[in-house]
Amino acid sequence: MLKTELADILAVLELCIPYLIALGVAIIIGIGIMIACRKMSPAKRFLIRGETILAMVLILVIIVNMISFGPMSTLIGLSTGSGTISEKTSNEAMDVAGEVAQEGIVMLENDGLLPLDDTKNINLFGWASSNPLYGGSGSGGINDLYPIVSLSEGLENAGFAVNKDLADFYSSYTSERPEMSIQKQSWTLPEPPAGTYPEELIQGAKEFSDVAVVVLSRMAGEGHSDMPKDVSKVSFDHNSSEYDDFSAGEHYLQLSKTEEEMIKMVTENFENVVLVYNGANPFELGFVKDYSQIKSVIWSPGPGNVGFNALGEVMSGEVNPSGKTPDTFVYDMTTAPWWNNWVKNSYENLADMAVEGMNQGKAEMYAPSFINYVEGIYVGYKYYETAAAEGFINYEETVQYPFGHGLSYTEFRQEMGPITENDGKLTFNVTVTNMGSVAGKDVVEVFYNPPYTNGGIEKASANLVTFEKTEKLEPGESQTLTITFSAENMASYDSVGAKAYVLEKGNYTISVNSNSHTILDKQTYSVNSTVTFDGDNGRSSDIVTATNHFDDVKGEVTYLSRKDGFANYEEATAAPESFVLPEKYASEYHLNSNYDYTEYLNEDDVMPTTGADNGMALADLRGADYDDPRWEKLLDQMTVEEMGHLISMAGYQTAAIESVGKVGTVDADGPAALNNNFTKAGSIGFPIAIMIASTWNQDLALEYGESMGKMAQEMNVTGWYAPAMNSHRVALGGRNYEYYSEDGVLAGKIAANTVIGAKNYGVYSYIKHFALYDSNGKMVSIWSNEQAIREIYLKPFEIAVKEGKADALMVAWNFLGHKWVGENSNLLNTVLRDEWGFKGMALTDFFRNNGHGFMNADMALSGGVDAMLSTFDGEQNNVKDPTAATTVNAMRTASKNIMYTVVNSWAYDGDNIQIGMLPWQKFAIVIDVFIGILLLIGAILIYKKSRKMSK
Repeated sequence: MLKTELADILAVLELCIPYLIALGVAIIIGIGIMIACRKMSPAKRFLIRGETILAMVLILVIIVNMISFGPMSTLIGLSTGSGTISEKTSNEAMDVAGEVAQEGIVMLENDGLLPLDDTKNINLFGWASSNPLYGGSGSGGINDLYPIVSLSEGLENAGFAVNKDLADFYSSYTSERPEMSIQKQSWTLPEPPAGTYPEELIQGAKEFSDVAVVVLSRMAGEGHSDMPKDVSKVSFDHNSSEYDDFSAGEHYLQLSKTEEEMIKMVTENFENVVLVYNGANPFELGFVKDYSQIKSVIWSPGPGNVGFNALGEVMSGEVNPSGKTPDTFVYDMTTAPWWNNWVKNSYENLADMAVEGMNQGKAEMYAPSFINYVEGIYVGYKYYETAAAEGFINYEETVQYPFGHGLSYTEFRQEMGPITENDGKLTFNVTVTNMGSVAGKDVVEVFYNPPYTNGGIEKASANLVTFEKTEKLEPGESQTLTITFSAENMASYDSVGAKAYVLEKGNYTISVNSNSHTILDKQTYSVNSTVTFDGDNGRSSDIVTATNHFDDVKGEVTYLSRKDGFANYEEATAAPESFVLPEKYASEYHLNSNYDYTEYLNEDDVMPTTGADNGMALADLRGADYDDPRWEKLLDQMTVEEMGHLISMAGYQTAAIESVGKVGTVDADGPAALNNNFTKAGSIGFPIAIMIASTWNQDLALEYGESMGKMAQEMNVTGWYAPAMNSHRVALGGRNYEYYSEDGVLAGKIAANTVIGAKNYGVYSYIKHFALYDSNGKMVSIWSNEQAIREIYLKPFEIAVKEGKADALMVAWNFLGHKWVGENSNLLNTVLRDEWGFKGMALTDFFRNNGHGFMNADMALSGGVDAMLSTFDGEQNNVKDPTAATTVNAMRTASKNIMYTVVNSWAYDGDNIQIGMLPWQKFAIVIDVFIGILLLIGAILIYKKSRKMSK
């Protein structure tokens, strides 16, 4: 769950100051009146003082009501009233979460040690074995409302006995994991030095079992920094005074010195070692090759509340692992093409435009900065497979575990049938047979290798196009899966020549793989003549033909090219030399402090009708087409003030609007667990997104979405701030745990099914963070070319919209080029709505009281954003001039988008419609009436007594 920031509390109090001043003035006047009447007769003095006190109480009640129904209204509404998830629904969710973990755990290596059929005793080594990670931190984290199965409990539940002496030893070292949150990011890795292990402890462990399980973990989360590129330069408490855990230049996804010494100690004493990596970010696991004793390696990212049961089941053999990696594991990250260009750099010529933000509860300045996405389309496996095909790298020495890699306790055979084509769609069968002696599931990974012309359109030699997962197959059993996809899905985007998607002439190798590198079977599909999807001949999935809309985001960056076998690699991937934003961009760069609020106003725009009485209600338009003309009549009924309130106060809710009978709704965080940050109600925690992606199971993603949707309904939640689907551009991304994969197709299809699942229960999913928010930083200018933007970073969102029919979206904090993404109409209107057909609402990310210094309602509405994620009024979440026709028209469109999404949710399903005042408002009115009666009675009694005293 998120924590309340001091700045937010102060901002709310600031809104209340005028009311508090008025109350103070009233109290002073009241005291003055009581003092002034001190020389009057006792009867008059009693009357005046008594009535003055009653008046002061009345003023207090009025002020409290004005605050409660004014600046505090939204916060009170969010903090009162929340549904309860039933035990039955929670249990169903736990079952689905357990399935996700069973299929999402990836066995990276196994030299016959697993499963541990005959072993019942296990030694757990590594401090993380007693303090494992269950999720990430921030809005995507899990809560502490439900019991959590620990790693050791998961093993014990599978029938293993765990060495308690080792557990006690680790607990005595420290029992708490250093804080990792939005407020504070502590990178310390507690680990007892090898020399602190008592000899009798090791001897007892050897007597207890001949099997040792070493657990390593790495945590990150939503915050202000990604994982450290150089741990020696961040706050880190070393485990020994005799050495540093990390030397200068060593990054966070390497072994620390203490971990290395611990592994040496374990392997010197045990011949059978299992390594469990409990982290979301691909680790440098090359050290495994140095120890023959490490016979098995398991990847178990944050498994949520119950997922460690699955780890025990996998290790015991009760569950046959079927997970596949959604990312590539390499031996040395410093050789990756992104290595020199992933940490944000500040602009030297914009240093004076720094804005104040919060970090660790303290004010901190954030300056305009940038990241160059120099690798272009060659992200993750697309680079490694292509570089190997070009002879540029030695694949075996570079890649340890390919994308899509994962082992099983059995062997499968996959055979492709012939490809047929009908109406632009390619279809073929894949027969999967279990050739081993253990039942299990397998994944059919379908890749294509397009024809490439040297110096032509950039193309990777391996591209995932679709995937399916089998049912559980018994030994000898087969299942035939039918694979279908559009040929146009193999088109590349030519941002230089055609400025369109192009399916070039030539032979396309279509294969089924066990991972991105290993082909199991293949066929050739030939394109006889080049197809350019331009003009009226756009892709069938696009409503409006795609063409260049992000030329201004390319900047002055040299991008990696496959030409001549990556001949420009050194030049393209070098660290930036200039930290000055070129003048043509700097002259237009703006934050709230220098934004021209008239920039998008058009004097020719006509003021729309407002405040009409057309007798319509929003409920009348449930299920209506977005272009239904009745929308215009409904919108005519809204006042400018109502539209402004709906747009500006959309933090974790959408406001009730009386004129159109719109009900108020509640939205909740987050991807792994539903969390109401105001009532502290929540759901059980699911495995993190990367583990869901590791299942490669679209049906299971659907079940996950349905489970979240059902729990959301019971919590009275209508909108869900999830799923998040930014790309794992770099391994050290702080929020990688919250995102799915380095590949857009895998991420997109998992996300699309999740969205469909939630929508089956009437819950709309805010897919996020749109777009290119792949690092942990706000106000960061991202420079990338259009081909990479479309093929890599927009791909998962495109699939979620086109296949998942997503109707809500959260806009990111970063800039595209020199402007905030929320101001980019080409992104939010031209591509998202016009090309892809998105119909629904776009919401900012958390707005704060000042839009973080770079977001405001005017630029948001101009760019296609509909609502501000703010819970209290401020200057920046309200439009500057609500009398301007351009602004009111934009507010009208935004109001329609919000209401279109809400009316098609469960909030308007049958008897669910709850129009009128919120429960707390009704209760407040009852209290007001009661207090009013008491004051009236008091006034009468005071008057009567004064009359009696005067006689």
